[in-house]
Amino acid sequence: MTIQAGTGIGAVRLRAADADALTSFYERAIGLRTLARENGLVQLGVDDGVPLVELVAAPGAPPRPARSTGLFHLAILVPTRADLAAAIRRVRAVGWRLTGASDHLVSEALYLNDAEGNGIEIYRDRPREEWRHGASGELEMATLPLDLTDVLHETVALVDGVPPMPAGTRIGHVHLQVAELDTAERFYAGSLELEVMVRSYPGALFVAAGGYHHHIGLNTWQSAGALAPPEGALGLEHYELVVPDAAERDRLAAALGPDSEPLELEGGVRASDPSGNRVLLRT
Repeated sequence: MTIQAGTGIGAVRLRAADADALTSFYERAIGLRTLARENGLVQLGVDDGVPLVELVAAPGAPPRPARSTGLFHLAILVPTRADLAAAIRRVRAVGWRLTGASDHLVSEALYLNDAEGNGIEIYRDRPREEWRHGASGELEMATLPLDLTDVLHETVALVDGVPPMPAGTRIGHVHLQVAELDTAERFYAGSLELEVMVRSYPGALFVAAGGYHHHIGLNTWQSAGALAPPEGALGLEHYELVVPDAAERDRLAAALGPDSEPLELEGGVRASDPSGNRVLLRT
C-alpha cells in the first residue's frame, strides 16, 4: 500500500534559545504573524490561522552539534512567483541575507538561515504539467542558479509598505539530515509508505505522497554516520505529517516498530526515524 494522497506537512516545531527574538525574526524577515502564544509555545502562520512554525522557549537547552542529524531546512511554499519576489524584498528590507537561490526544475527556491541557524527555504512550485520525468520514470530535479533579477520583475503587492505573506502559504516540505539513506528509506518509504520520487540525486532521497516532488527530503551531505543531537537540544523538536483521517493515522502508526518509539500524544502519534528526527502523525 501507499500513504493516501492528500497527505502533507503541517507545522514544524523548533526549540528556541530566545523565543521572543526568533518570533520577531519570523514576523519581520519571513512575514508570518503570531497566531497564539501560551505556556512557552509560540505559533506563527498567515491569515488563514493555520500554524506553520511553532517555537518552544528553551533558554537553557544545549546547542545542536555542528555534525549531527536534524533539520536541514523547513520549506515554506508560497502560491505565486510574485510572492517569491515579495519574500526577497522582505528579507532585504530587514537587512538579512539569503544563503542561496536555486531553480530545481519543479520549483524556484530561496534559502536563508533564521536567527538561531535553522535552515529555511521559501519556494514556489511550477505547475505539475511542466514537471518532467526521465527515461526511467523518475522525476527530474536539479539545482541550477536562479535569476533573482528576473524574479524581482514580478509585481509585488504592498500592505502598509510591506509585502505580506499571503493566505494559502503553507509548509510544503521538510528536509532532514540523516545518518544513512538506506535505513531512512525503510522508515519513510517502508513504514510510512511514502513514494520515492527521486533517488538519483547524490547523497539524497526525496519521498512524497500523491505524486508531489517531495514532502520529505533526506540527505547525508553533512551527517553521514552522525549521531542525533542531545535530547532537548535547540533546533527541531518535531514536524507534523498530516494524513486525511484518523483511520489512516492509526494504520500507519500500527506499522511503526518499537525502535521508532511511537508515543500517543493529544495531537496524534509521535515517532522517531532511525536518525532521531521526530515526526508527529496527525489528521
